[in-house]
Amino acid sequence: MEHPGDRDWFRRCSLPDSTELQERMLKTDQDIIVGDRCQIDYGISGKDVVICEFCKVNGNIIADGDVRIDNWCEVTGDIVVGEDAYLGEGVKVRGKLIVRGDLDIGDNVQIERGFEAKGWIAIRNPMPVIVYIVMYLVALLGIEREDELNDFIARLCGEESACSTPLMIPAGTVLNMETFAVPDSMTIGSHCRLHGNIRAASIAILGNTTVFGSLQAKDAVTIAEGAAIHGDVRTDGDVSVEKDVHILGDVSCRKLALHEDARVDGVIRAPQGLKIARAA
Repeated sequence: MEHPGDRDWFRRCSLPDSTELQERMLKTDQDIIVGDRCQIDYGISGKDVVICEFCKVNGNIIADGDVRIDNWCEVTGDIVVGEDAYLGEGVKVRGKLIVRGDLDIGDNVQIERGFEAKGWIAIRNPMPVIVYIVMYLVALLGIEREDELNDFIARLCGEESACSTPLMIPAGTVLNMETFAVPDSMTIGSHCRLHGNIRAASIAILGNTTVFGSLQAKDAVTIAEGAAIHGDVRTDGDVSVEKDVHILGDVSCRKLALHEDARVDGVIRAPQGLKIARAA
């Protein structure tokens, strides 16, 4: 039987509606799932927080619900957990751990500034995070068959589901003070506010989102109504810009579809054509 970890489920990045990437914190009202081998130079705040193995988080982790951190991860800040915490083998916490529920920890866990736990403390190796994620999705969605789970995950980062899905950070993501770089596509929900330059294979931005930085992609870029981009938009593919979008920099692409009520402050380079969409 194929191991769940062998499936490439986390190639796409999805940010739910109203996500904020603040000066030192990535914040959402939804759950957060971080793929393996990510480098995140921000704190993380959400409902349940799940971090796969070999990740490094240079900041605090704050969760209203549970926190699950897989083997050999490092957190340089504090961890504050509203419910239960599960730390896998070899996890290092440079700050303090505060848990209002139960605490399960694996072998060779280091917590440099000590910990507080209101509930039970068990020293054992908790369930692998990838197995927990499968069980989490099955329970959340009422899915029983593996093919249904695969179909859901294939749609997980689609624009229609961006408002209700967890915040998904795919494996290998680099998120620092200047760049938010993911290896595949990225969907950003509506009413988000992000600081940093976005780098992805393709980018879809939903309505009324503000990005204080540039967008760079290999494939298509779509920017929905009312969004604002405080930087350049560059891609080898096509760009679609809807009504009331404001781009404060240049646009460089193959073809550009631009609504007549959108605004581009910089230079437009579209060798295969510019199409102006008229209001209905």
